[in-house]
Amino acid sequence: MGWQKLGRFFETARQQPFMVSHACTPTALYLPASDRIRVYFAPRNARGQSLPTYLEVAAADPTRVLYLHDRPVLELGVRGTFDDGGIMPCSLAEAANGDLCLYYVGWNPSVSVAYRNAVGLAISTDGGRTFKRPFPGAVVDRNRTEPFFTASPCVLREGDTWHLWYASSTGFLEVEDRIEPLYVLKYAQSADGVEWHRDNRTLLAPASPHECTARPTVVRDGDTYRMWYCYRGSADYRDGKDAYRIGYAESRDARNWERRDAQAGIDYSTTGWDATMQTYPNVLDTPHGRYLFYNGNGFGKTGIGCARWQQTP
Repeated sequence: MGWQKLGRFFETARQQPFMVSHACTPTALYLPASDRIRVYFAPRNARGQSLPTYLEVAAADPTRVLYLHDRPVLELGVRGTFDDGGIMPCSLAEAANGDLCLYYVGWNPSVSVAYRNAVGLAISTDGGRTFKRPFPGAVVDRNRTEPFFTASPCVLREGDTWHLWYASSTGFLEVEDRIEPLYVLKYAQSADGVEWHRDNRTLLAPASPHECTARPTVVRDGDTYRMWYCYRGSADYRDGKDAYRIGYAESRDARNWERRDAQAGIDYSTTGWDATMQTYPNVLDTPHGRYLFYNGNGFGKTGIGCARWQQTP
């Protein structure tokens, strides 16, 4: 079993004024009426702020871009709110009434550290072409037991149960005069996708000192929940020896996970756009198979690529 790389299919190159660089956190949605895949992502503007938009690719061949949207689907929050400095799409879930819920990371610049994050919610009633916040605040933010920040949500609704896997910061570390964030994956549950019960339990123990895990993406196959996520070290992770890689874990109950990184099914390329980093995975099932969308070098600076799951006989 493993992922067959199909290659990079998009790179931000000033196609619009708000698309200056990067194409972070690809988040895919299958559109059955057109047999397309819509991939939401976050380019950065001239000020380095992330604004979410989308492109569409052929579901039978995700390397074929058919459409690129010309504006953000959600603008920055009003000044002083948790997402007034940047927005990165992370997960999509359909509510019982058919509304499309986008869970995202909102960014704020900070003072003692570089930034703080929180998890936001925006809702679409037009099939994902535009989104609006139901309220200006975050749905999962720092609290008395998680005092630093929250980020990279993955939401899966199963009937009346909403699952959330997310990154939670455990603090900051000084590495060669830089203040680096630390974070691990945690779980929350909800009955409505808005009010979340969090038990503050780490899902995957760090495999090495100061390891960070983030951006989970979860699918269910029968009784098995499968999670792909990214992990990095803290000493040299900007395309260095500790850069992000894609890991893998399994669970029977969505809460207790067994880490199996050797089964992730993907690794760095020898050369090229994903030779020094693979990060921000997102897995989508379609009638044409299971796809992995991800970023490569430079935290999305080199664009978005995809791979197709291959089941070994």
